[in-house]
Amino acid sequence: MGDNSVVVEDSPFPLTDVDKWVLSQTDDEYAYHTWEDLRSIIQNNNLSVLKRKPSDLRRYMKWTAETKAEYGNMTNYLLAHRLPKAWGSPPFSPVSETPFADPSDYRVLLNDWPYGFVPGIVHIVVWTRTTIPTASGAGDMTPESRKLVADFVKRFFVDRLGPGGEDRVMWFKNWVALQSVRALEHVHVLVKDIDAAVIGEWTKEREWHRLQ
Repeated sequence: MGDNSVVVEDSPFPLTDVDKWVLSQTDDEYAYHTWEDLRSIIQNNNLSVLKRKPSDLRRYMKWTAETKAEYGNMTNYLLAHRLPKAWGSPPFSPVSETPFADPSDYRVLLNDWPYGFVPGIVHIVVWTRTTIPTASGAGDMTPESRKLVADFVKRFFVDRLGPGGEDRVMWFKNWVALQSVRALEHVHVLVKDIDAAVIGEWTKEREWHRLQ
């Protein structure tokens, strides 16, 4: 079993039962998510079982604690180092009230702390300053919101890949209850066997993200 020296009660964010189980393992014992596994998880909206490998989860807990101590919260860190300076601070004033309608309202970035995947899978996060409506309760998306996101993912990611692109792209949005950064809207996109140049094209900073 793994070194569970991380004190669960001192975690800088709520740990799921899956997280606690992962912390009891070594990296060698960990079962990495495959593309087929991820497809099943997303299709069944069983997002709570997504997990990082043990060493990454421990590092993520340590980094989160240190970042919160320095910046107060994760939102302040992201605004300072990752998200467009042109956005300013919340509450944001998006160009469009429709999510993903205007490119200046979203920013595509690699996930600094991806889940534990088999090789070839890349984890991207699309941050948006436009609110994505959610249903009451656990905070899952409304059918209208789900269609908006699906249309954007097809337009931005799938269509760029050409024929068969739909088989190499999946997306999900954590329920509000599962989000580690609740103040900032974001959608997760998973892509498989994509050339690094295409990833770079998707994630590069655009002129409209910079302060003028």
